Amino acid sequence: MFVLLILLAIAWVGVHVGIAGTTMRGRLVAAMGEKRFVLVYSILSFVLIFAMVFAWRRSETTFLWAAPAELRWVLAFLMLPVFILFMASHKRNPTAFGNKGLGEEARGIQRITRHPMLWSFGGWAVIHMIANGDTAALVFFGAFAVTAFVGMPSIDAKLAARHPDRWPGFAQQTSILPFGAIAAGRNRLVLKEIGLMPPLVGLLIWAALLHFHRGIFGVPALLIGG
Repeated sequence: MFVLLILLAIAWVGVHVGIAGTTMRGRLVAAMGEKRFVLVYSILSFVLIFAMVFAWRRSETTFLWAAPAELRWVLAFLMLPVFILFMASHKRNPTAFGNKGLGEEARGIQRITRHPMLWSFGGWAVIHMIANGDTAALVFFGAFAVTAFVGMPSIDAKLAARHPDRWPGFAQQTSILPFGAIAAGRNRLVLKEIGLMPPLVGLLIWAALLHFHRGIFGVPALLIGG
């Protein structure tokens, strides 16, 4: 089952980086049409996710390290900004599907990073790789980490080629690295643009999963008492 997990992880990365992140996407869209491509791409993604979860939960594995209780507390609290980023990314995200707001002034979470959703996926994956410390988890979560972090410059290149008139201005006032544009003086932090709901909903989801993690996934998020 571990070999199957590896093959599925390679397929996941291949679909999201090798197809969606290259000129192959354009050729497939030209042959199939945009709507049909998106439909097939979405179905394939869901099938791969379910297959990867199935293989991961049943895979043989080797433990490489055991995260101590103190580290698990740190990792658990690092999941809070991950959920907040994910919730905030749904509010006018020019680098997501549809490119809504591309070419306009960067606002909200885009001032912090132009890839908030991918940072949430990548952060979630890396945190769980560190927390689990076994080979099956490294392959499973590693596939999502690779997709997220390779996807950021890949999406940038795709948008630069697709929207040469609107992309340069947006790229100049934003950054891949969180707070990069703000630190460089190319933007400023405006918390009121993010609003109250993304942090609040992110906090509620984080707290709920922290509490119900064992019941849902079979393992506790925190090792209380060692």
